[in-house]
Amino acid sequence: MSGGGSNLQALIDASADPGYGAEIVVVISDRPGVRGLERAAEAGLPRVVVDWRGHDDRGSFTRAIADAAEAHGAEALILAGFMRILAPDAIRRFPHRIINTHPALLPSFPGAHAIPEALAHGVKLSGVTIHFVDEEVDHGPIIFQEAVQVRDDDSESSLQARIQEIEHRAYPEVVDAFARGLVKVDGRSVRWEGQ
Repeated sequence: MSGGGSNLQALIDASADPGYGAEIVVVISDRPGVRGLERAAEAGLPRVVVDWRGHDDRGSFTRAIADAAEAHGAEALILAGFMRILAPDAIRRFPHRIINTHPALLPSFPGAHAIPEALAHGVKLSGVTIHFVDEEVDHGPIIFQEAVQVRDDDSESSLQARIQEIEHRAYPEVVDAFARGLVKVDGRSVRWEGQ
């Protein structure tokens, strides 16, 4: 994670249920002093800072992230407000085991400015996409999508708030299903077992 950690908090809250399928083994941030690290500390979770500014390139930064995750026994990477692009090494080390949430209906509006771009284009629907990470930005196989109507009077903050409501509900559900082996991927096709 990179910032405030509201999606992280949703995952922390969900994982407190003894029946939840996933366990958070470490929280890794790409910068020190962010609220998400405080949330992790409050939950008693191990925390690691891999400061991107301390690395010469994306490859060495990505290796440090993957090394830290593996050192704590992580079997997957769940990106929760992580604002960096991982190098292909991470995809090789965690094949179909890196999940991201994005505040738009991909393939529309990939990248870091999805909400303002959606508003600038005047779309009537935006939403949430939860997907596997591949070598391209906001491109991997889609696991889940839910639409959000864009209102005429929406601002970036009002639209973001409605999108985050969905993320905070859906992301923990997807991670739980993935951890239970219910989410299967074949190429770009994803299916949910039992559905």
